[in-house]
Amino acid sequence: MSTSEYTPKFAPFFSFAGIASAMIFGSMGAAYGTAKAGIGISGVGTFRPDLIMKSLIPVVMSGIIAVYGLVIAVLIAGDMSPPIGTTPPTSLYTSFMHLASGLSVGLAGVAAGYTIGIVGDAGVRAYMQQSRVYVGMILILIFGEVLGLYGLIVGLILNSKSKP
Repeated sequence: MSTSEYTPKFAPFFSFAGIASAMIFGSMGAAYGTAKAGIGISGVGTFRPDLIMKSLIPVVMSGIIAVYGLVIAVLIAGDMSPPIGTTPPTSLYTSFMHLASGLSVGLAGVAAGYTIGIVGDAGVRAYMQQSRVYVGMILILIFGEVLGLYGLIVGLILNSKSKP
């Protein structure tokens, strides 16, 4: 018997769940980071409008988190095969690896977005008071962004191992 006879019909569901997890959680993290940092930037803009452009870095960094989810979602979708046809269907092993890949990127994106939002809000408000805080704020934001990058790296490794 071939391996396709042992592959359940519901196996692709977990691959789609991985795609959804990467996109939904990554976008939630990016949205939270953008909203929270945007509130701080709005507060800065009322008192010091000249600082708004330099204060947009947290918003840009949180937007990158959603791109990580998009990248892994496209890669997972490219690995999938239709259940009916000449190619063998997506195995349960591959589907669970896709789910793990999407969850690692998505949940790391939530953590990174939360970090960037909190640090961005407090950082731009502190920058308004004291300009020497700027470099420290950028460094802390980079460390928050790296959380999402770690999730992307793990997701890429899991996705590359999804072929049995």
